[in-house]
Amino acid sequence: MWAYLSNLLVAGNVGIMVFFTVAVAPTIFTVLPPQWSAAYVRKFFPKYFLFLGITTALAAAGAGARTAQAVLVACALVFFFSAFWLTPRINQARDDKQSAKFKTLHWLSVGLNMVQLVAFIWLLVQSGRAV
Repeated sequence: MWAYLSNLLVAGNVGIMVFFTVAVAPTIFTVLPPQWSAAYVRKFFPKYFLFLGITTALAAAGAGARTAQAVLVACALVFFFSAFWLTPRINQARDDKQSAKFKTLHWLSVGLNMVQLVAFIWLLVQSGRAV
């Protein structure tokens, strides 16, 4: 039962991550004025990473296989890293008008998020094969 709940959390996280990437982010930057979209994103991302970190840690606690547990712990740690270390530095680089540093940190954030998404999908595929 715990492994099933763990998979539900992972599947929910995949849904959140895909929905944000496909629907929310493009809409924010096309509909809102730049100063509003920037303010929104600054408030959104720490919560996004924190929520995904907590749900991923819970999924790790219920994971049935050691490999799944290790992958989920690593993903949870990356979410917390993104929330508490990376996002503040991205914001600071933007505030300090350090364009190159901002781009590097932003693409690091995007890359980490994509790796986590791929890891989640891989875990779901693997769990489907085990049934």
